[in-house]
Amino acid sequence: MGPVPMISDSMHSGYELLDSGAFQKLERFGTVTLSRPCAQAVWKQTLPPQDWQRATATFFREGGNQWRGRDRLPETWEMDVDGTRFHLSSTDFGHLGIFPEQRDQWRRIREVCSEYAKTIGRAPRVLNLFAYSGGSTLAAALGGADVCHVDASKGMVDWARKNATLNQLDNKPIRWIVDDVTKFLEREHRRERQYDLIILDPPSYGRGAKGEIFKIENDLPPLLALIGKLMSPEPLGVLLSCHTPELTPLSLHHLLLQQFGGKGGLDHGEMQLRGAANVLPVPSGSYCWWLA
Repeated sequence: MGPVPMISDSMHSGYELLDSGAFQKLERFGTVTLSRPCAQAVWKQTLPPQDWQRATATFFREGGNQWRGRDRLPETWEMDVDGTRFHLSSTDFGHLGIFPEQRDQWRRIREVCSEYAKTIGRAPRVLNLFAYSGGSTLAAALGGADVCHVDASKGMVDWARKNATLNQLDNKPIRWIVDDVTKFLEREHRRERQYDLIILDPPSYGRGAKGEIFKIENDLPPLLALIGKLMSPEPLGVLLSCHTPELTPLSLHHLLLQQFGGKGGLDHGEMQLRGAANVLPVPSGSYCWWLA
């Protein structure tokens, strides 16, 4: 394959996977190109080395997390994913404030929320847990939903609020909550609050706002049981996704099947990072929808 194709101004706004292999991925985020670790990319790189060397910056985990070329990165920048704007910034862990493998789910969230409002005659009530920088929150709000956004990190909730402002959603009904997810759900259950769509993307391991420990293999099943108690009489469904290698799409399917039974339908699969048609997609986690 030849060199990286020229990128037109109209393409600068979006995300694109350019190449992967040798345990790295080469991605374009708007005007910035980055090379970062990718444990799944066990195959060979397709593009020649000089194309990888033109990356704006490279992130390494060997010898401790570090960026090479971080001084060439803007302190913050913006990009567009399917009409939604995001603030991006390099972090010490290699993250940027966006997980573009979720873009198919964001599109679907927006669609099902809009369809629910038309069918039921009211805005769906959506709860987004482990909500990070708010991609799913933005999608639901843009679909006309009333949203509750929950994350244990105040910094990430502040980041999500900036993204909402960037998308002119300041006047939309979004509740911003900094809290441990399990404790928040227990309180919502006591308050008898109910939601039509509940979205969660739990980490493999995490700490709550007050140091609470979350381990996905132990804490996900009881968390789903708690979520089941918060579903409204007219539920839209549940979207469960994660990046834990041991939890495959079939694992998530079984978890939601046991919690919600045969009511409605279950759709599960592998999230992917994608680029042009000739670029090998990269598997990047699992998802499962229960749609009532």
